[in-house]
Amino acid sequence: MAIEKVGVVGCGLMGSGIAQVCATAGFTTTVSEVDDKRLQAGLERIGAQLARSVEKGKLRDNDKAAILARLHGTTRLTDLAACDVVIEAATENLEAKKQVFVTLDGILAKHALLASNTSSLTIVELAAATQRPDRVLGLHFFNPVPVMKLVEVVRTIVTSDAAFAAARQFVVALGKDVVEAKDTTGFVVNRLLVPYMLDAVRCYEQGLASKEDIDRGMKLGCGYPMGPFELLDFVGLDTTLYIAEIMFEEFREPRFAPPSLLRRMVLAGHLGKKSGRGFYDYR
Repeated sequence: MAIEKVGVVGCGLMGSGIAQVCATAGFTTTVSEVDDKRLQAGLERIGAQLARSVEKGKLRDNDKAAILARLHGTTRLTDLAACDVVIEAATENLEAKKQVFVTLDGILAKHALLASNTSSLTIVELAAATQRPDRVLGLHFFNPVPVMKLVEVVRTIVTSDAAFAAARQFVVALGKDVVEAKDTTGFVVNRLLVPYMLDAVRCYEQGLASKEDIDRGMKLGCGYPMGPFELLDFVGLDTTLYIAEIMFEEFREPRFAPPSLLRRMVLAGHLGKKSGRGFYDYR
């Protein structure tokens, strides 16, 4: 199947990034949000990103104008009816995502693909809520979407070969690199990354070293661009806690159990960069 029109549900940090790369790659893209305020904030974020690219000489003014001309915003899911693929990037809540999938399933053409950008939930739970489970899969982008090259393409036990091939080809057309993953909680990257970050918190809790030295050790000793505490603050401590809880519920392995310090920090509202304070102070 040929993908020409793309829909994105959610115009937050991830959704706006996904919409931007789709429009940049030449696809007619419609992004939806629950209200005008959030929609405009997301569209302004995209405009600012493109403007910075122009300032840096990475993009020409006429290219920026062409990208924005391919990008449309809406507060109605029904405006996505003509899309060949819709990527859901709504809040990480299973019931909310299911409702989005049910609605989209009822308005999209039979050939259309439904994809979720979830980083922790199993895709088959979303597929089961639709009448097209063979055309449901995961497209897990990474933040910041315009910069990060990776997309995990996730197939469930009922995703068809044709749907998976079409989704993979679409991701390549976006200029991204593909990792193929089975539908298990955390997929590939988070399955390995989340225990690493949780272990760093445990090391700090137990007094092994300061958070600064743990970060410095992983950057200088392993060549990581960010230390685990810098990464936790960037991802969001509440997001990490939520993913860890889902993974622990799925696997019941101690390495996925959230450390008590992480829970306490989230309860205190220390969520990382987005709140101004996490393991480090950004105020």
